[in-house]
Amino acid sequence: MVTSYEATLEELSVHRIGNKIQNEFYSLSAQPLQLEDETLRGFLMQYFLTPFEKENEIYRLMHSSDDLNLNELFHFSSEIFNESTKFHEVSGSITKHLFDISNHPKIKSGELYIARFKDLQLEGEMVDALGIFKSETKEPYLTVSPGQDGFIVSYEENGININKLDKGCLIFDTEKDQGYKVMVIDQTNRTDAAYWKDEFLKLRIRNDDFNKTSNTLNVCKSFITGKIDDDFDISKADKIDLLNKSLKYFKDKNSFNIDEFAEEVIGNPRAIESFKSYTKEYNNEFDAGLEESFDISSAAVKKQARVFKSILKLDKNFHIYIHGNKELIEKGFDEDKSMNFYKVYFREEQ
Repeated sequence: MVTSYEATLEELSVHRIGNKIQNEFYSLSAQPLQLEDETLRGFLMQYFLTPFEKENEIYRLMHSSDDLNLNELFHFSSEIFNESTKFHEVSGSITKHLFDISNHPKIKSGELYIARFKDLQLEGEMVDALGIFKSETKEPYLTVSPGQDGFIVSYEENGININKLDKGCLIFDTEKDQGYKVMVIDQTNRTDAAYWKDEFLKLRIRNDDFNKTSNTLNVCKSFITGKIDDDFDISKADKIDLLNKSLKYFKDKNSFNIDEFAEEVIGNPRAIESFKSYTKEYNNEFDAGLEESFDISSAAVKKQARVFKSILKLDKNFHIYIHGNKELIEKGFDEDKSMNFYKVYFREEQ
């Protein structure tokens, strides 16, 4: 999470970038934007920084060769951090680089904002940062102003909503030898998402407790909802029970231990063996950085809880939400109707 109470927007350059595949071009401004209007400066700070206040994932700039100097954004960021007088010149180089890798036909044209911030707070540390933001989505806006005999209503057809940042990243001037600390936002079409994180920035996730918790919860969910079917005949209600137990473990514990988790949540020896084998395979295939023990991040648990569904969907007629004791729900088959049924026990309606 980043906070910006004491932060200042030191410099801002705005350029225009198109889609090379669509025979569009880029346009570079001659000089940085002159920010003399403090209200405008405040709106820009809100537009650029507010989306990052709820983010917890920290990334690193990387290169497949392990030579950070071959990562273009690492090179450009270092130039700006080392010599801020090059800011506007380097902002143009960043724009050209983004244009060069914009090779997907669905990538939208838009404005690219390159900003230099001072005194952002990240993980208890006051740091400077380079911000790169792209606006792609335009919206119509109505404006109402007083006139001689009432009010005048006009509109701006291609306005930018300052509460909806399409794409953005903050590269913090800290831990340079590890690829800097980086935060990223991408709210637009997922079909072109890879070009922003993977091709433009070239990011890898920092392997901290937040990401260890997130990745392990993802593996647990993937095993229970998919892999477990290969070895066991298990009902959807039992799967939901396992998902609920998994989430409860992470909510109740301060630290994760794979042996403890397997015994308390999975229980069945064959299923435990299958789970541990699946975890190792997943870790090797995706280089997920999974570990057998680590401190649990409550922020990661809260975020991942949104995708742990406890809903049992029955045809198009009923949804049953299973939050507690699975022993209070029974499955059966009605011979006369040739249909499955569930019997649910409860003490009182609420």
